[in-house]
Amino acid sequence: MSLLIFGLGNIGEKYEGTRHNIGFEVLDEVAKKRGITFASDRLAQSAKFQIGGKSVYLLKPTTFMNLSGDAVSLWMRKSNSVTSEILIVTDDLALPFGTIRTKSKGSSAGHNGLTDIEQKLNSQQYARMRMGIGSDFPKGQQVNFVLGQFDAKDQEQKKVWVEKAADAVLCFCTRGLETTMNQFNG
Repeated sequence: MSLLIFGLGNIGEKYEGTRHNIGFEVLDEVAKKRGITFASDRLAQSAKFQIGGKSVYLLKPTTFMNLSGDAVSLWMRKSNSVTSEILIVTDDLALPFGTIRTKSKGSSAGHNGLTDIEQKLNSQQYARMRMGIGSDFPKGQQVNFVLGQFDAKDQEQKKVWVEKAADAVLCFCTRGLETTMNQFNG
């Protein structure tokens, strides 16, 4: 069995450390905890490890956020995976900063990366871990906010939050979605 963990974000230096790239940061932390590194692969930066008899692929799409579904569908075909074997880690404006909310399914809630995944998979039936980035921005400034850096005052909390999210990803890999939701949502 293979599990595919996708961290959503945008490629390129100018996007590093932005709120929209929190999915990349969570996967970087998982890779650090497992002592593995990412390599360039087809439509993604990928890293692989074994845990509990499963192969786990950490995947950071190189398609830009709005085309994330291309990478997800390619890697699902490539690994013969089904939607119950994937987890998408992404930012969420609707959740307070520092919140983690894992769900088994749901709508994209206007998130362009999730919308593209839904369209390419023709399904909303996949697990997602939403990382709350808050919505502390003036009207009409949403794009600048998500593509902006975290404030200096948020950096310490962000470090703890990303480590906790990485633990949640590893829990998903070993103990499943239900346990992950019960242990880490909030």
